[in-house]
Amino acid sequence: MTMKPITEDDIQAYVDDVLDAERHRDVSDYLLTNSEAAARVSSDRTHAKALRAALDPVAREPVPSRLNLQTIVAARLPARRPHAFRLAAAAVLLLAVGATGGWMMKGYALPPTEGVAALAQEASASYGAFAGDRLRPVEVRADGSDTLQQFAAMTLGRVAAIPDLTKAGYRLMGGRVIPTAHGNGFMLMYDDDRGSRLVMLTRRMAVDQNKPMVASKNGDVQGWSWAKNGMGFSLVGSIPHEDLHPIADVARAQI
Repeated sequence: MTMKPITEDDIQAYVDDVLDAERHRDVSDYLLTNSEAAARVSSDRTHAKALRAALDPVAREPVPSRLNLQTIVAARLPARRPHAFRLAAAAVLLLAVGATGGWMMKGYALPPTEGVAALAQEASASYGAFAGDRLRPVEVRADGSDTLQQFAAMTLGRVAAIPDLTKAGYRLMGGRVIPTAHGNGFMLMYDDDRGSRLVMLTRRMAVDQNKPMVASKNGDVQGWSWAKNGMGFSLVGSIPHEDLHPIADVARAQI
């Protein structure tokens, strides 16, 4: 029986380890004869591992105290009511929260999952994974050729602008593919003479296809994110919002 052609979906499912045994074997055989695809799979797995490591602490954060059931009940009950009434009210509230509030409270302990808020989180995670790497922070270096532009277009499925931030004091180092829950993104990295680095992540947007620039903060990483015509952009770095904003404006103007 002739083996079905290997598709991009097969390769991504192989990276995510969700193929059945037979198809997993087919893709493994294909990668043995295709060094370019094998290198991409290895790189995607490295990226996915780095993103999981960066996002895991956020996913493990405890539910904020303001959402603790005891706190909610105490805040909503009147101060001077008969004890029996307070117990009854608490029981009703607990039932309501148990029926409808569990999923809503779950969201408070997880990163944002949609729109530019999710994009900003992904950019911050990318910064955390690669900005400190002094050996290989990017896959494709900015060498003055068209290679980086072609790499960006291949990743995003369309011609992508690569902003020049030299007037803002930052040189383009290069770029790499960043796998996200919303498809592959393209990361650019910049640095200045003081060793400061910036990361700009670009990907297609299913939500917030057109969105004005908004600020974000994830620990020490500040960011500005926006979307235009279905493409999202997030510029992040370990510098104050007020210093990063004019640099983000330079990038946005070129895009």
